This record gives sequence, C-alpha cells and structure tokens, in this order.
Amino acid sequence: MIAALRKRRARQAAAAAENCAEKAGPCLTAVTTAPGVLQATTGRTDPELVKMAEAFGSGIGASGCLCGAVTGGVMALGLNGQGERGGELVAAFRKEFRTTVAAGCRRITSG
Repeated sequence: MIAALRKRRARQAAAAAENCAEKAGPCLTAVTTAPGVLQATTGRTDPELVKMAEAFGSGIGASGCLCGAVTGGVMALGLNGQGERGGELVAAFRKEFRTTVAAGCRRITSG
C-alpha cells in the first residue's frame, strides 16, 4: 500500500514538473530563469515580483552561484506558504541534475 502511494505521488510530482516546464519554457532565457520559474509555478506576473526575481538570474546577481531555476522555485514555495520545503527542492534539483550552480545550466538546458 505504501509503495503504491509513493508511486502515485511520484507520478503526480512528475506531471506537475512537466506542466511547470511547459509553462516556464517561453519565460526562460539563460539569464532570467529565476523569474521564469517563479512566474510559471505561481502564475503571478506582478512587475515588481518579476523585477525582484531578475536579481537572482545567472546565479544570484550574475555571480554564477545558485541556479536561477532553484532560486525561482524556492521563491515560489515561499509565496505559497511552503518556504520550509526549500531544502527539499534544492536536494531534489541536485539529485536530478548533479549540480545547483548556474554554470551547470548548459548541462541542464542541453538535455
């Protein structure tokens, strides 16, 4: 029973991620993944919110640190009252892509 529940949750998470990826696609560029992910996952397009998220592009202020996709996702979790789950998102991202640094974006976006 527990295994079936885990499989169902994994399928739901995969479907949600695929839906977010489809929504985020048009919003993403190499420099603006943070606002793209934030918009795609929250559905919000507030100009101030997008402008704030732009500061996290290219790895937090173009520093090459934490990937904008991760920071945008953590921001979205916070806006949805789930900020405490940010660590889970970072860990899942690292597991999937073997990196969380912005320099790894080429590996992520090239498949």
